[in-house]
Amino acid sequence: MKVAVLSPVAWRTPPRHYGPWEQIASNLTEGLAKKGIEVTLFATGDSQTAGRLDAVIPKGYEEDRSLDAKVVECLHISNLMEKATSFDLIHNHFDFLPLSYSHLIPTPVVTTIHGFSSDKIIPVYKKYNKTGHYVSISNSDRHPDLRYAATVYNGLNTDEFSFNEHSDGYLLFFGRIHPHKGTAEAIRIALQSKKKLLIAGIVQDEGYFKRDVEPYLNDQIIFLGSKGPKERNELLGKAAALLHPISFDEPFGLSVAEAMLCGTPVIAFNRGSMPELIQDQATGFLVNNEQEAIRAVDQLHYLERKACRDWSVSKFSTEKMVDDYLKLYHKILKV
Repeated sequence: MKVAVLSPVAWRTPPRHYGPWEQIASNLTEGLAKKGIEVTLFATGDSQTAGRLDAVIPKGYEEDRSLDAKVVECLHISNLMEKATSFDLIHNHFDFLPLSYSHLIPTPVVTTIHGFSSDKIIPVYKKYNKTGHYVSISNSDRHPDLRYAATVYNGLNTDEFSFNEHSDGYLLFFGRIHPHKGTAEAIRIALQSKKKLLIAGIVQDEGYFKRDVEPYLNDQIIFLGSKGPKERNELLGKAAALLHPISFDEPFGLSVAEAMLCGTPVIAFNRGSMPELIQDQATGFLVNNEQEAIRAVDQLHYLERKACRDWSVSKFSTEKMVDDYLKLYHKILKV
């Protein structure tokens, strides 16, 4: 079986810091290669893979702002589609745009839908409903107008996350600094809980950061900036809990699964995929507001950190994700 994995080109695959779609494309590619599948990763030229790398773009457009994103995407996607007959199957992690080529090539295209940026993109998915082989990353993120071939949870390399039986007592916010992710809510929860809060992530909304985050920074509320894999493992592993007070229906939430892999429970607002990721009162707490989150902080000592690790390994490992995708590939190819 020859498989092409199409990764986004905003960031390197795997990303140096931020880049969740690139991370999952990387995890899948490396997992397929480990199983002996002949896999080609279509990504930026500085990407890393044990498979074959095919690139026409040297760097991601978020890392080299001299690049025009639309031009880069056009060159990248067309590069794969012009070689489509060299593969048995194409796995698209690039959102809706590659679907516009799918009726022009004989190769089946599996599209993992990592989320919907807007309802305006739904007509494209609907147009290719019968042939798109759509995969949702959680059952909660399925659009009623679309047909799905499977739900496959995002898979993480479990050996990159060290289990930590004891925490250092601080709370952690790990993610984009954006209203959707609830950085301001996390600050209020920490302040009212009288706990130290470490904040790590890229600033995606400068105005929000300056208005709702920066004024509260001090010795108790500490902003660390964006952190890479090594620092991420240490930050997550030593936290008493990850605070995830989202204000949108998040399709998955990699940091939630990552925290639990380290043995760290998660206190999350009960929206989107959170009930699928978190076992309430076992691997964390599903809450509806800040006051419930504050009470949950006081209940953390009742949770077993080993249970968090075991749950996340069983549900969100790269190995499980790769096996689930291979089952889908075989079903589509009838082999």
